[in-house]
Amino acid sequence: MLEGRAPWEYAALLATMPWMKKLPHGDGHPVLVFPGLGAHDFTTAPLRAMLDSLGYTTQGWGQGFNFGPRAGVLEKTKADLIELHRRHGRKVSLLGWSLGGIYARELAKECPELARCVVTLGTPFTGHPRATNAWRFFEMVSGHASNDPELMAQIRKAPPVPTTSIYSKSDGVVAWRCSVNEPSPLAENIEVQASHIGLGVNPIALYALADRLAQPDGDWQPFEPKGARRWFYKTPVRP
Repeated sequence: MLEGRAPWEYAALLATMPWMKKLPHGDGHPVLVFPGLGAHDFTTAPLRAMLDSLGYTTQGWGQGFNFGPRAGVLEKTKADLIELHRRHGRKVSLLGWSLGGIYARELAKECPELARCVVTLGTPFTGHPRATNAWRFFEMVSGHASNDPELMAQIRKAPPVPTTSIYSKSDGVVAWRCSVNEPSPLAENIEVQASHIGLGVNPIALYALADRLAQPDGDWQPFEPKGARRWFYKTPVRP
């Protein structure tokens, strides 16, 4: 029921396109975008097109459907990050939707010198590993157990770079408490009203995303919406 809002969120995006052009613009740095569980680069195409129009250079993950960390997947994401950094001579922002956010966070931990910031959309990185409606599908397609204590302890740690979790309490797939960073000088949480499937096209979520990516490298500040925008966000958020 909650996820039935996604088509309306996409319609809202189309209706607000003139306003979206006024979002905070980027400085041309590269952004590597990871899709959610069972999703493909085509699901992030509208999101990447919006970021491209704001001045970023985006790249999809290029590995077909995301069926979890199967053999070679994580190695390929690391190679892509290294190549993007080499090609552009700049740090890369890492953006992940749902499971894709896990890849973004883990890459930033492994290669913090290459990562400018991390932004996740509805990503479950803490709390009970089965507090999502997709854990059975994850185990079936990935071959990994979703309740591995050692793995969960690793995932729960925030990367040593500016990290933002954008999430919704009305997410119909991921329990919202699983998407909340622990308080940290470089980690924050932004609550929006959105469905899980619609987070990548929801205008309110996209404004927060654009604002975060536009932060100057080396001068990151927590999200602080101004004026009427404050009505649309709740931040900071504690578990």
